[in-house]
Amino acid sequence: MNHNEIGSVLAESLPYIQKYRGKTLVVKYGGNAMINEDLKKYVINDLILMKCVGINLVVVHGGGPLISSYLNKLNKESKFINGLRYTDDETMDIVQMVLCGKVNKDLVNLVESCGGKAIGLCGIDGSLLKAKKISSDVDLGHVGEITEVNTEIIKNCMDNGYIPIVSSVALGYDSEVYNVNADTCAFKIASALKAEKLILLTDVPGVMEDVNNPSTLISKLNLEEIKKLYKDNIINGGMIPKINCCTESIKAGVRRAHIIDGRIPHSLLLELFSKQGIGTMIY
Repeated sequence: MNHNEIGSVLAESLPYIQKYRGKTLVVKYGGNAMINEDLKKYVINDLILMKCVGINLVVVHGGGPLISSYLNKLNKESKFINGLRYTDDETMDIVQMVLCGKVNKDLVNLVESCGGKAIGLCGIDGSLLKAKKISSDVDLGHVGEITEVNTEIIKNCMDNGYIPIVSSVALGYDSEVYNVNADTCAFKIASALKAEKLILLTDVPGVMEDVNNPSTLISKLNLEEIKKLYKDNIINGGMIPKINCCTESIKAGVRRAHIIDGRIPHSLLLELFSKQGIGTMIY
């Protein structure tokens, strides 16, 4: 890239930096971007840059693959029902240790070691996320659905220049602890904060008319168009819960929701600060 090209790329980002300065963005961090060491560095770099230009950031994460690997070490089988992890008492202990301990603190460490400021939280801290047992035809154990979000602790962190990094574990009403879906967790926090954007980092380019053909990517969708895509079975499988999170967050007052490919280096910066963006934007 020559000097002119670099100059024009930087100049192009200015209106976007001005637009998002002081706004709140919630990023759901997951997929390959959380496992691949190089991609991890790109994401952390993007987050710190976004914070440096005045964006208020909240990062929400799960950690399914690592939970499975720790259960495996204990010779305990991972059991899924309708895509949700069956969580008995022993599994819940592992979920809490892995998500609130290992994964959360590793991410905080990464941000801090790259010159950023981060604070690791889970839904138990400051009663950030309250949940009740999920209503399901089958008993899923300690799997919860979020009923309340107390944003006070998040706002305190952001106001003091920190990036809050939240793991998807919630507190019940009788002091029990629940495993909650990280996408849902991100949309509930974005909705409670009336965030400017919810961004889901995934392992797909976005919503595609043909899942095997990235050139059929749909870059913008409104809620009416989404209904039609459901009807035509274009939105199906693992995309359904992600789209549900996006549509529910829009209905709750989040301005834009994005499904982007975390496997692309600097995907967050490309989505936020460039004219063409990447992924699918829902509005």
